[in-house]
Amino acid sequence: MTEIKLDDSVLTTRLEDVLNWGRKNSLWPMPFGTACCAIEFMGMMASRYDFSRFGAEALRFSPRQSDLLLVLGTVTNKQAPVLRQIYAQMAEPKWVISVGVCASSGGMYRTYATLQGIDRVIPVDVYVPGCPPRPETIMHGVLKLQEKISRETLVARKAHIEEFYLSLDRQKELQEAAGCTEFQAVREMVLKAGNEGDQRIW
Repeated sequence: MTEIKLDDSVLTTRLEDVLNWGRKNSLWPMPFGTACCAIEFMGMMASRYDFSRFGAEALRFSPRQSDLLLVLGTVTNKQAPVLRQIYAQMAEPKWVISVGVCASSGGMYRTYATLQGIDRVIPVDVYVPGCPPRPETIMHGVLKLQEKISRETLVARKAHIEEFYLSLDRQKELQEAAGCTEFQAVREMVLKAGNEGDQRIW
């Protein structure tokens, strides 16, 4: 009978570690490009920077086929409901990277029409600074996200996403009760959160 050395055939680990290892190395990004940050993202996806070595080169322009949302550029208040819908349609578990100061905080556009940070309407995992950030900076943000994925637990990620879905239910209830549009409902939720001293609606 052939002897089998267990050292060569047995590996002990944790389920979360294996799943997180697979998730962080097989991200399917979807770019939501609205301004100059999207041009830097295009440069990052080109051959000079070889983004495919991080396992995230499979770009998808359908939220149902992606699990990483990169918001690249300025987001107006009228775009906020669209951004929330895209995030809701993405495959789970899902992550968000806010690229550039405009997406992260409104940037130089301190106006009534500009959303002062996308984290007011959807969860954000990593913020990338710059106006616009260079491709190396965006890649650094993806590496930071991979580090975060490798450390998080399955329960924590699920709870993080559930908070957003609860806010989506509140949005639909407000639309039905007030007879308003998605944009009006999100705007009312943002204003109410601001008056209560909170910056986010999810």
